[in-house]
Order: sequence, then C-alpha cells, then structure tokens
Amino acid sequence: MRAIKKSLFLFAVVLLAAGITGCKKLFDVKPEQALDKDEVYQNVYDADAAVLGLYGKFLSLAKQYVVLNELRADLMDVTMNVDDALKQINEHTVTEDNPYADPRPFFEIILNCNDVLKNFDIMRAGKKFKEDEYRQRYSDVAALRSWVYLQAGILYGNVPYITTPLATVDQVKNDNNFPRLDLKTLVDSLVKTTEAMPFKDIYPAGTSLITMVDGYNTAKFFINKKCLLGDLYLWRSAFTGSSDDARKAAQNYKDVMETGGTDPDMYRVKYAEVISNDDVAVGYWNDGRISQYDENRLIDVNTTGWRSIFARSQDLRYNQEWIWMLYFDKGFSPANPFINLFSNRGGSYLLKPSMAAISNWNSQVQSDNNFPYDARGKLTYKMLDGQPVITKYLYNYLSEDKLVPVNMLEKPGKWFLYRAAQLHLRYSEAANRDGRHRIAYALVHNGIQANFDSNPGAGTARDVTNTEQTFDAYPYNFDARMGDYPSYRAPWHRNAGVRGRAHLKSDPLPAGDSTLLIEDRIINESALELAFEGSRWQDLLRLAIRRNDPAFLAARVASKFEKAGNAGMAATVKTKLMNPANWFLPFKWK
Repeated sequence: MRAIKKSLFLFAVVLLAAGITGCKKLFDVKPEQALDKDEVYQNVYDADAAVLGLYGKFLSLAKQYVVLNELRADLMDVTMNVDDALKQINEHTVTEDNPYADPRPFFEIILNCNDVLKNFDIMRAGKKFKEDEYRQRYSDVAALRSWVYLQAGILYGNVPYITTPLATVDQVKNDNNFPRLDLKTLVDSLVKTTEAMPFKDIYPAGTSLITMVDGYNTAKFFINKKCLLGDLYLWRSAFTGSSDDARKAAQNYKDVMETGGTDPDMYRVKYAEVISNDDVAVGYWNDGRISQYDENRLIDVNTTGWRSIFARSQDLRYNQEWIWMLYFDKGFSPANPFINLFSNRGGSYLLKPSMAAISNWNSQVQSDNNFPYDARGKLTYKMLDGQPVITKYLYNYLSEDKLVPVNMLEKPGKWFLYRAAQLHLRYSEAANRDGRHRIAYALVHNGIQANFDSNPGAGTARDVTNTEQTFDAYPYNFDARMGDYPSYRAPWHRNAGVRGRAHLKSDPLPAGDSTLLIEDRIINESALELAFEGSRWQDLLRLAIRRNDPAFLAARVASKFEKAGNAGMAATVKTKLMNPANWFLPFKWK
C-alpha cells in the first residue's frame, strides 16, 4: 500500500502539470514539483497510480451523468429552487452554453485514458511490468474509455472518435482532424475495440490494485468489462435487430451473473429472509410472515432490507448486489454533488421525484398483504418538511432515523454505477429479443423456479430432478431445483425475480409471449427498481431506437408534465421528442 501511495503522489504531479486533477488529497501538490512522465511510469505501482488517478478524474462525471440521464427522462423533475440550466435540461430546451451539456469533461477523461494506454505500451516494451499486469490494467483503462464514449454517444449523438493521445484537450475542437461518428457507428466501433481487449475478467485476488484506500476496499471501484460488453451488444442489437447480438449481450451478462460460481446469493437477486431479515429485499420486521400486514413494520434502515442496498458498508450483502460503485468522502476530491442536488436539509434541493414516478410506485400491489403501493418508492424518496426528497443518495449523509445531517461539514455518498438488479433487467431485455420470453419474464417477475416448475406449489418433499430448470443452452441455462428426494439446492433456487424481491404481485405471463408486452414490463420495472441511478434516459432511448418508435420515448417523457398538471409543457415536449434529431444534446466545445 505504501508503494501505491508513493506512486499516486508522483502520478498526481504529472496530472497537475498537464492540467488534470486527481482523486485524493494526496494529490494536492505544487506544479513546480512536476516530473517528466518518463520518471513516473516505472513499475506496477506507478501503473496502479495511473489507474486510480483516472477513476478519481472519472468521479467528476457523476453529477453530469445522473442529471442528463435522469432529468431528461420521466422519473425526475425540478423544484422551485432550480436554475435555468437545469430547467433547460428538464424541458429539452438546452442551449449551447448550458454547463450540463458541456462535452469537455467526457473528452478530458477519454484523452487521459489514451495517454495512460500509450504509456502502458511503453512500460510493456521496456519490461517495466509483467505481461499479466499489463493486460489487466490496459484492459481496465480501455474499458473505462469505451464506457465514457458510449455515454457521450448516447447524450450527443455524434462525437469525435479519438484513440491516440493529444497535446491538449482543445484539439478536439477541430472537426477536420476528428470526424464525428453517429451513435450506431460508434457502438459498432466500441464493440470491436472492447472485444479486442486482452483481459475481460475482474481483477483477480491478490492484485495490487485490490487494496484499501482511505478505508474503502477498491474491489468494486473498477468497471466490469463483461457488463460493458453486454451493454454494447444490447445497443448494437437495438440498431441491427440482430438476435445474435442480443444473444452475445446475454452471454456477457450471464457470465457476470455467475461470478460466484454455485453461490446461490451472488448477483442472483434472492428472495427475502423472512425470519432473520438478513437480506436486501423489501420486507417487514417479523417472525415469519406474521407481521408483514403492519405497514409500520416496513424495514427501513441502513443495515438490512432493500434500502440498505444504497447505505450499507462493504459487507457480504453489499458484495452480492453491487458490481460497480464509487465513493465520495471528506478524504478526497471531488465533493459529493448529490447533497446539493437532492437534499432539502443542508443542500439546495434542486431536483425531486416526478409525479409520474410517484404515481407508478403507487400503482403497484404488494404480494400477500395487498398494500396498494410499491415499498421501494418509500425507500427511494421521502417526504421531508412537506417536500418529496430523493433519499436514495442521502442515506450516508442523513441520520438513519430522523433523516437530518449527521455532520453538515461532511458529505459522504456514493455513485451507483451497476448492480445485480440492473444486470437482470438488461439480461432480460436481451433474452426477450432472442425469443426467450419466459426466461425474461421469470427474472423480472417472480423467479426461475416459480416459472419452470411442472407442479408449482408442490413443495420440496418430492423428486425435482426433471423440473425447476430451463433445459436450455448457454446463456439460457438456469437450474433452480430445490427438492429433498433426492436433495437439490441448485445455484438459482433462491432467485425471486426483481418484483419478487420487492414483495410485489406479478401479472401472469401474457398469452402468446408478446415480445413488446414483456419489454414494456421490463422498462416499467426498471423505473421502479433503478429510479435516479442514471440509466433511465439511455433505456428509453435504446428501446425507441429498437422499435423505430419516437412516440415510445416522447410519451413517457411527456407523462411527467401531464402528471404534474402541466398539459401545455407535456404537449410541447412530446412534439419535440417525436423528432429523433431532438434526442441529443448540442455538441459545443467550451
């Protein structure tokens, strides 16, 4: 660890000399101390410092990413405190000088990645680290660059594609030097470059990058390359209509689902533990199922239950849900932007849940107790001082019970980037488009076992050898057998489905296994489960492209204005978004 910190310091000096900021207070050094890059890239610890420095810089994208992917969609709205820049984002009237629409932050990171990749090649040629060390770190940086490029393409539509270092980021301004790629072409290019990476797995145990930094284990700091590949193939399938691309997306997602081997809890969206309540499911404090009929016993704490997904420490249950997450902390920069955006206690309270989002949660029905709402809504936002507040990002800043700031001077938080529920929803989208409607339905609704049991409800006192499994080829092979004669506890026997884990009823599988109807359910479940985590605009955009149906996107975005009683703005926004040219932000360099 000492070697990494020393290298982090040296790498920070180079970043500062180049006008680039890093992630740690350790990076607060004076420019006159600057070293030549050749003096920094000397060993694997310097390479580690370069990787961590990139992720520190990457963290500065969090605010832009969440605002642009949520406020432009249907689940987030502005408050009365909002400035004109956010109002433009919300109403799709973005001007070229809007600070949230600035592409520079995306390309600063892309060019940082290009520079690091070049220096890794130089280190490799000079035998300054081992081949495995090179392959792992090179692939991580290349994957991060692909992710940032994908986001830039989704937001701007046409972007310059640059894979070599530049002297300054301002060189990107020259369109003659760097012709822009449209989103379809960009996605195809990213598939090819990302597939060409020499290493696609997570960092293995014992890697020097897997360590403790300022009290945080770094294992989940790094992009999951197979999730990225799954997303890229999912996007390409939206453009091509190719079931082969959808299957390749499913293959990459399935590999991530099975990261834990036969562990029935790892990334498998398991059912609620109704006795111990040791889970990340919607549940009620009780002994079995007895007290679930008391609304006041909803589990609403930071250490267990569905809310704890966003608040708990890096423990076992955290590792079973989270795939990629970064932290904001008093110990390093940048500062947490989400307090100011969302909190009305210590923040500016600029953004709130839309009435469309709230109405959707309140239109669900819970299983067993028939409560007429989705409890995830109560755990995603709360009424504080008479105002609806997005609390999903605030649980480590506000006290657990009274929801007041623990320390006004400390604003800890997290950037939610990828988790198991999102993985299952994306896999289901891919599987559905590859003709596996029943599997897609099962993972979104009430689980594999319930949907592939030849005798549902018959219990475990039987032979389940030839049931409770999909009997399909990879990546559609799921075994959820749970029986006692003989004994089976197959890897997927605890899978409850995304809705099942949320304690919700599931409507039956539609007659004819309608692709579009199941896809509509997937996108709606994504709204309920993943609200405000930064995936909404891109999900709506991808399906509008896949269906060649601008109304799919336009109607959903307009709904938040309709639900808020602003019919005029709803009509204006809907008309504007019926034209695909208006789906993208102006690409204006500042």
